[in-house]
Amino acid sequence: MSTIFDCRDDSQLLAGMRHARQAIGRGELIVMPTDTVYGVAADAFSPAAVQRLLDAKGRGRDQPPPVLIGTKETLAALAESVPEPVERLIDAFWPGGLTIVLPAQPSLVWDLGETLGTVAVRMPEGRVALELLAETGPLAVSSANLTGQPAAISASDAEQMLGDSVAVYLADGLSKDGIASTIVDATSLVRRSADAEPGTVRILRDGAVTREQLQEVLGDLLEPEEPQDAEHVHAEEPQDADS
Repeated sequence: MSTIFDCRDDSQLLAGMRHARQAIGRGELIVMPTDTVYGVAADAFSPAAVQRLLDAKGRGRDQPPPVLIGTKETLAALAESVPEPVERLIDAFWPGGLTIVLPAQPSLVWDLGETLGTVAVRMPEGRVALELLAETGPLAVSSANLTGQPAAISASDAEQMLGDSVAVYLADGLSKDGIASTIVDATSLVRRSADAEPGTVRILRDGAVTREQLQEVLGDLLEPEEPQDAEHVHAEEPQDADS
């Protein structure tokens, strides 16, 4: 049976972190608070645990989870390279609500799903998340909900949807704003040859960090916004969003 720990209580925080760390080590799932929405987390380097996460959400391998990290420096170990414009984004928005997609480090031994050689990485804000990540290392984390349902903004919301598929729930009140992270694709900034054209950063999903904020940091490196027909807005995406 799953256990919920209220991390606003120091004694429960200590016990909850211990149980969460142990659950991750056993390849089980936990639910954790982040600065965006609650996330369901698994050991990023355990293919079985990642598959368990996808199964719990009712999600396919064609929707691989992003990876949360506890320090900015960890990105260099997960990505093939970190271009200078990405360093600017990190300085401006990490920890915080920006997920960055880059080519993955080829030497990594993991299986997040059908990533096409990329990895989506974010450093979240919040004491609970950062302390846990410091103990566990990178975690595969997706929003704590069933696919197609609203993202959980509390541990109890997550428990109602995910139940006993999760071993440990870490509660820390309501999410700050309940807005999922903005996702940007920076893969084209990593040049494949010396004469390759400079790339741009494309917004894959609007979220906590606005286009205007990204524009201030990136300038012309931010891909222009495409006109969008109101009839073709993807209404489901904000609901089944990664944290």
